[in-house]
Amino acid sequence: MSIIHRTTLKPTKLELLADWLPKQPWYQGSGAPELTKAGGFRLDDPAGEVGLEFMAATDTSGPEPVTYHVPMAYRGAPLEGAADDALIGTVEHGVLGRRWVYDGAKDPVLVRELTALLKGEVPAHAQSVDGALDPTVRARVTGDDVRPEVVRVLEAGAQAPDDAVGEVSAEWSAEDERRVRGVFVVVRAG
Repeated sequence: MSIIHRTTLKPTKLELLADWLPKQPWYQGSGAPELTKAGGFRLDDPAGEVGLEFMAATDTSGPEPVTYHVPMAYRGAPLEGAADDALIGTVEHGVLGRRWVYDGAKDPVLVRELTALLKGEVPAHAQSVDGALDPTVRARVTGDDVRPEVVRVLEAGAQAPDDAVGEVSAEWSAEDERRVRGVFVVVRAG
């Protein structure tokens, strides 16, 4: 089980994302994100080496708030063979030192554990509470040859498309503080 350290992170996760998000093709904001954490969940790396987080962050810089889903993998060393666009950035962790933060959709450990979640082999954990599970996360899949696809812009009430063979849905906080649910991951046949 991963340990959640109560310590400093420089830059913070939201500061790191504020620099990275505008460079993504799916970003819908003004170019200068104003981010707040809206929710998310974690998965455990059985080896205890990689932190795995699925973060929902709301950007209020545009005419309408937009909530983005960014899965992140935190590593103690660079990911060998990673594509140039896989790295979100580096942070200094008050306990663990320098961490390389990768777009989880491009990290093999996160993809492997996400597939295990879909198959019911591992549970989703609360984002900020050691040892607590997150009962709001729902995962389903039919079939074995599957391809998870990360939904980058979250929409309250969204469902997986009819041709999907599975999904991961979860809750996050909307702008008015109410809890909403939507699809974080769509699963297609391999």
